[in-house]
Amino acid sequence: MAFFWPCVLLFWLVAVGLAAADMKLDCGPGYMTLVWTDSRFQADLSLFRLGSCFPTSFTPRDVVFNVELDDCNFRRLVSGNELNYTNDLLYTSSHDSYVLPFTLPVVCSYQRPKNWYPMRYDPVFSTYGVEELVFHINLMNDDFSGPAESTTFPLGSMISIMASVEQVTHQPLLVLLEECVATTTPDLQVAADMYTIITNKGCLVDSESSRSKFEERQNVSELRLLLQAFRFGLSQEVYIHCTMAAWDPNGLDNTKKACHYVKDHGWELLDNPMYSSLCDCCDSTCKARKARSPGAGNGLVQKAVIGPLTIIDLAS
Repeated sequence: MAFFWPCVLLFWLVAVGLAAADMKLDCGPGYMTLVWTDSRFQADLSLFRLGSCFPTSFTPRDVVFNVELDDCNFRRLVSGNELNYTNDLLYTSSHDSYVLPFTLPVVCSYQRPKNWYPMRYDPVFSTYGVEELVFHINLMNDDFSGPAESTTFPLGSMISIMASVEQVTHQPLLVLLEECVATTTPDLQVAADMYTIITNKGCLVDSESSRSKFEERQNVSELRLLLQAFRFGLSQEVYIHCTMAAWDPNGLDNTKKACHYVKDHGWELLDNPMYSSLCDCCDSTCKARKARSPGAGNGLVQKAVIGPLTIIDLAS
């Protein structure tokens, strides 16, 4: 992207209850540096996101993003002789924060070079790992830094599960868990009983009666689930059957989401709590407004099984 002409910087600040906050942008050829400064320490700077990107670094006062315009789900718009790269600076807030969640639009505007034309992108998907798209789902250790050392879990303890998708030539894809159920057999078709964990296209219903939750994303192509060990299949071999989806991060809707229940707060959307209304259907039936085919270019769906694992009651 070195062919870009010098850029014109555009940005807007809105009233978000941070009178002592300041945002600075530096748009270069193919990159952006954004620095948010909060001199009164009102915001939790770790809760900022630039599109799908996490902060590059932060201090008690500053949060910094040094990113490429090909990353973070920047949107490119050609308008006359200008190329505009737009994104959103998101603050998700926390339940005990004085600062409410907010979104600020961020734009880098460039003069369009002569003879420039947009590149075509034709996605190719593969569920067989042919250097294109490969799904993984694994039991992990407590801090998600490696595989679980044991597949036996005491009742009430937390089971760490990570779903991910490898992609080589694709635009970044968001990985989601649409459905997950536990059974005592590796074959879901012959299971006599099952325990529902996630249903209704991404609703973690187990979180309504337990400490289960989705962990904050570290990467758009990973999803971390903390699942509280349940009584179903106690002391037997348990298998968790999931439907995984890789999807356009800008295409979230009622059927493409990750929602968990927060006590005394209600259903919350993992990727942007400001749009938790997408989770309202978790108490009824989640239906897409428009019919979509998983293979139509927006994403792909794949079945997966974890196990066997064993849940034991140490008190018995």
